[in-house]
Amino acid sequence: MSTPDRHRDVSRPIRIVEVGPRDGLQNEPAIVSTEAKVSFVDALSRTGVAEIEAGSFVAPRAIPQLADSDEVFRKIDRRPGVVYSALVPNERGLERARAAAVDKIAVFTAASDTFTRRNINCTVRESIERFKPVVSGAKRDGMIVRGYISTAAHCPFEGPVPPSRVVEVMRLLLDLGVDEISLGDTIGKAAPPDVRNLLDAVKPEIGRTALSLHVHDTYGMAIANALVAWMEYGIDSFDTSAGGLGGCPYAPGASGNVATEDIVYALKASGAAVAVDERLVVAAARQMETALKRSLSSRLSLVYQRHAAYEAVP
Repeated sequence: MSTPDRHRDVSRPIRIVEVGPRDGLQNEPAIVSTEAKVSFVDALSRTGVAEIEAGSFVAPRAIPQLADSDEVFRKIDRRPGVVYSALVPNERGLERARAAAVDKIAVFTAASDTFTRRNINCTVRESIERFKPVVSGAKRDGMIVRGYISTAAHCPFEGPVPPSRVVEVMRLLLDLGVDEISLGDTIGKAAPPDVRNLLDAVKPEIGRTALSLHVHDTYGMAIANALVAWMEYGIDSFDTSAGGLGGCPYAPGASGNVATEDIVYALKASGAAVAVDERLVVAAARQMETALKRSLSSRLSLVYQRHAAYEAVP
């Protein structure tokens, strides 16, 4: 039976980790220009988000959409107080991240062996062995290290994932020295009962400040899942993507991440302290619509378009 923490501190600000420039763009069929990416990151920097995952230092042949991450990091206008992070899979990637003056790195694994085999051609334990030197090297450089655990609720190949499996993987990451964990509902199939079961198992093992929720909105449950995590468990860090950009190239049927502007609105409307200006997020997402030559489908963007009574972005 769930025993949620209903005594959350509503004055504690929500931390929004904007993943649109990395997780949002990696699944796009077309290559977005470096200039458009830099403009996107710079626009997001003005929204009030705490962190922007601005790129990925994987091999260009693996994710060609992000092959220019070195150049993006060199050209962005870094705003004081905003953390600029990147995904780093190996020691070569760490070298590139170091040269690009990345503030923080993320390593990635999953709670499902089948998913990791399809994604990075190894088991979960093998993936963790691979990035041991990445974590130790980053820590020597004084970088914060995040650990992604994908398929934390459902796997597209194995089905429901037991929370005990997520706890096992999380312990391995924490033992390596990873500073924070991001739990990913990779295919967006989780519902509030799944979130409760997951957090009941995970929270006793990790401090609240070291845990983030990364939800996709494939089945329209992302906002509900985020509100349950905040209201009932005091989770106050969420990975989001402007405009709802994203998906996973290794998860069939997975649609975008939860839209930053939608989750910001929902949390504010529920009484949370959120420093992000959702109007500015909508404006940033519209820039990317122009670059992608298609419309994005966040709910708040549609509301702003349909109701002229809403205040326009200055």
